[in-house]
Amino acid sequence: MLKKSEHGLDERKREILRAIVRLHITTGQPIGSLVLTKQSREKLSSASIRNICGELETEGYLSHPHTSAGRVPTDKGYRFYVDNVMRSTRVSRTDAARINELFDRESFTSSERLMERMSRLLSQLSDNVGIVVSPLISQEILHHIEFVKLTDLRILVITVSSTGRVQDQVIRADVEFSEQELNTTARYLVDNFHGWTLANIREELLRRMTEEKALYDELLQNAMLLCSQSLMAGDQPDVFIEGASTIVTKPDFADTELMRALFKMFEQKSRIIKILNECIEGARLENVAVLIGSENRVDDMRSCTVIASRCFSSGGTAVGGIGVVGPTRLEYDRLISIVDYTAKLCERALNGQAFTPENRAETAG
Repeated sequence: MLKKSEHGLDERKREILRAIVRLHITTGQPIGSLVLTKQSREKLSSASIRNICGELETEGYLSHPHTSAGRVPTDKGYRFYVDNVMRSTRVSRTDAARINELFDRESFTSSERLMERMSRLLSQLSDNVGIVVSPLISQEILHHIEFVKLTDLRILVITVSSTGRVQDQVIRADVEFSEQELNTTARYLVDNFHGWTLANIREELLRRMTEEKALYDELLQNAMLLCSQSLMAGDQPDVFIEGASTIVTKPDFADTELMRALFKMFEQKSRIIKILNECIEGARLENVAVLIGSENRVDDMRSCTVIASRCFSSGGTAVGGIGVVGPTRLEYDRLISIVDYTAKLCERALNGQAFTPENRAETAG
């Protein structure tokens, strides 16, 4: 009698399920018992394989599209494969080389440029949709801030993060500021808060203003007034999406209404952010989250898989996410390794770390 694993499937069922998942991912076709006899290490007969497939179907791991056809994995089947059957998720040398090229420090001049190119590369490597959600500007580390006097009490606030991300915002002040006051206040913020996140600067200014002695500190009051509308304002992340048109070529998305709904969803950045966040929050793997088909809460995504990872800044603060969206029939092993490797290099880039052969090898391993 075959021993069941802790996950409820014996070795034969695991072997057959693994073979069906991999063959279906490669061919896109239902997999019959005759093909599986050639994959069986125990040289099982076609009748034995049909019986095993029938049991896997009854247990919800496989489905039978047509009576005369073979089986295809269900969402549950893919989930079991991802959680229990997949072997190595180490990125291949070929994929690592293409990703390393992107993170060459000479190849991008700002975090926006990096994220734009990163979404394109994820799309190209996966032949599906690549998504990058930028950090909130409030979670980035301050490198420089500048106040430029305009007309009608308006002031242009320019913040530059340590990753080179620039945000311009026009605010309207309640009082008139001279150019000298603006320059002095900017120097005060950079001198006192260089290396702080904008969110932490906001909290510290609020804390200092609660101290009685701060009420008589004109410089601090000016900083508070100027930052109340800029650093205090709620910001939204940027979303970079590449490859949405690739779904047109996927037989998995032959349904016109489904394809139209997906296109519409990709145009709504707030929904993309929510989907990526929900995927990451429900992560089962150590670094990469995978939501398969019906596991997605959004109805329009019930025929899709999302593979995503969070990037982190120093101290473990979440600052952005990357991911791949495609049909449930995906190269899970390869794409999980690609997303994982890219996210780790993204983390290094956001922290301003150089990329050497040594730390690239460490990241890949």
